[in-house]
Amino acid sequence: MKHLLLICFVATLFYSCQNQAKTYKDEIYQKPEIDPTPELVALSAEESMSKIHLPDGFKIELVANEPMVSEPIALAWDGNGRMYVAQMNTYMQDADATDEDEPWSRVMLLDDTDGDGVMDKSSVFIDSLVLPRIILPLDDRVIVGVTYDRNIYSYRDTDNDGVADEKILILEDPVRDNRNLEHQDANMIWGMDNWLYVSNDPFRYRFEDDRLIRDTLPEPMPGQYGLTQDEVGRLYFSRAGGEIPALGFQQNPAYGQLTLKDHWDESFLEPWPIIGNLDVQGGLNRVREADNTLNRFTAVSGQEVYLGDKMPGAYGDLFIPEPVGRLIRRAKVKHVDGKIVLENPYEKAEFIASTDPLFRPVFTSTGPDGSLYIADMYRGIIQEGNWTGKGSYLREVVDEYGYDRFFQRGRIYRVYHEEMTPGPKPQLLDKSAGELIQYLSHPNGWWRMNAQKLIILKKDLSVVDELEGIVKGNEGFFRTLFHEDIDFGLERLHALWTLEGLHAESKELVLLAMKDADPRVRVAAVRISERYLKENDPAILAALIDMESDTDAEVLQQVVLSARLHLDATKEMVTQIQKKHSNNELLAATTAENLNPSFSEIQMLKDKYKMVNGGSQIVAGYVIFKDYCSTCHGPEGKGIDQLAPPLVGSPRVTGDPTTLIKIVMNGLTGPVDGKEYNGPMAPAAQYDDTEIANVLSYIRGHLNDKGTVWRVSVGYVRDAYKDRKEYWTLKELEENPGLPAAKK
Repeated sequence: MKHLLLICFVATLFYSCQNQAKTYKDEIYQKPEIDPTPELVALSAEESMSKIHLPDGFKIELVANEPMVSEPIALAWDGNGRMYVAQMNTYMQDADATDEDEPWSRVMLLDDTDGDGVMDKSSVFIDSLVLPRIILPLDDRVIVGVTYDRNIYSYRDTDNDGVADEKILILEDPVRDNRNLEHQDANMIWGMDNWLYVSNDPFRYRFEDDRLIRDTLPEPMPGQYGLTQDEVGRLYFSRAGGEIPALGFQQNPAYGQLTLKDHWDESFLEPWPIIGNLDVQGGLNRVREADNTLNRFTAVSGQEVYLGDKMPGAYGDLFIPEPVGRLIRRAKVKHVDGKIVLENPYEKAEFIASTDPLFRPVFTSTGPDGSLYIADMYRGIIQEGNWTGKGSYLREVVDEYGYDRFFQRGRIYRVYHEEMTPGPKPQLLDKSAGELIQYLSHPNGWWRMNAQKLIILKKDLSVVDELEGIVKGNEGFFRTLFHEDIDFGLERLHALWTLEGLHAESKELVLLAMKDADPRVRVAAVRISERYLKENDPAILAALIDMESDTDAEVLQQVVLSARLHLDATKEMVTQIQKKHSNNELLAATTAENLNPSFSEIQMLKDKYKMVNGGSQIVAGYVIFKDYCSTCHGPEGKGIDQLAPPLVGSPRVTGDPTTLIKIVMNGLTGPVDGKEYNGPMAPAAQYDDTEIANVLSYIRGHLNDKGTVWRVSVGYVRDAYKDRKEYWTLKELEENPGLPAAKK
């Protein structure tokens, strides 16, 4: 009888909870009228906020503004909810980028001491930096990286005055980064897999023994500014230069790059601003004639997969700032037979759009309170100086309208649903590893990831048994009944990766997780099993081969990717997966790559040119080409319509190398072969002579079969035109071939 009463009580309670669950009306977006010719005037934060439009039901609040912050480029929180703001205080203070490389930038530390959501306390955490671009809180330490310097440091405030007084080198690399500001590493994040990723370069990192350990990837990572991950650690990059709002999300970069067709439709690339503007690098080709609005993404940056709990229906959506369009795109992320497909949920409209021409959203992030945070640089010029030189379309617009008058401002906002209340400020730094475990199931992904990271940093192995119990699914009947809001699969996923970060995952647990009911856990288990695959463990290899019959496409993709560690032993399995799933685009591409021994481009180049004179130049040049040139000229050098002309077959490439070197050194403006492109080609003189010789050797030698370029030739051209500041035009190059007579 007592058992019957208990069952009735539980059933009644469950029914009551279900009926009390809130529902939210469908979002309604009333797109405001477009202002085609906005007045260029600086507004107060409150006035500017009134010009920001969102769907009904969402509200935006001011968190901080100037003078507390200025030129904010990135945000991050420590475990106690204090906000670190990276500021590029020297970024484009005029059209010539005067003093841009001076060490006058900062990292600010902001705090909300009364819990009202507004920052009321600030301090200069780190001063005298050169354009900070990496900011990642660990525990009470913060990783910071700056422009041009490949060394990375951790900073700590040891006396609690809000100012860092400890600076420790955690990655030593004395080679200066000579690339343009837009093409350097940025946005380091702690991945779900406990690797630290950046937006660029062929490297990822592991934080071990208070140092960063570098791991080389098969290809450079595909992004520029902006990097985010979803709830399982899938990475999302973007390339502003290539006008690509999102890429790199079909597989982890540890296995190289994979791009599939139709991962969005063409309309996804078309933004819908509510303000006219002409300050577009691409010129009039990139604005709609009817209302002067941006017609293509051009400056995407600082994207975020929202994992908070204060915007119902938006969990897992990708938010993409477009500062030239003064808007933020919301993309629904769909899984279609394992393939990721992005869609704009609004019809010719955006989640956030402003009619204030100085609204420049450059960064978004899920906050510890569950809101979506936005960093607004609130400025005039948003394009880097290499593209605003004299003779460019953009320079004419800047000079005519006075965009260069607006700088040293900045606003930080948060967005959440009006029927929700932002969550409390966290206090995680002083909690023990055991106390942090409860947050691995938190509905806000910020708490889950920070709990995982902090447990790993504490190196406390006393929690291993409890974490193993979670992975084994020891939830218990009443826990699952009274906590129906917990995603237990996601909790097991975090527990498994936490064990991996502690180097405490046992082979037996990995084998168990490879059979988990949740495909997200199975994918993670297969990745973690690679430790044993590298050791030729027969039980793990057998378990991997047995997963050939798995029914989830994303699991099968990971099985095939991990099988690369044993190509001979797994070839039959991969072949069978290919046959069974020949109509699955994701698996067809993944298996085809796997069955090719040189499945990465860089490996193919190494194989092809290993016995060729100058082959090492071609391989080294590929990395630079992939990082810098392919953004506009395309991955195969065949050009991109309106962006840049083809390099394959170009007479400037196949002819006298001196002409090609001159273009790389000073850039090129004007029509090319009778066709106009979106702005000038930026100069790349910041690369040294060897780097330029290498990339031109790849372009001439590999793409055009015309031989390599000598480093000394680059030096001759650099010296001959060391005082030139202007872009070249084709007419000038034709009239002045080769070097000046005195330099020949």
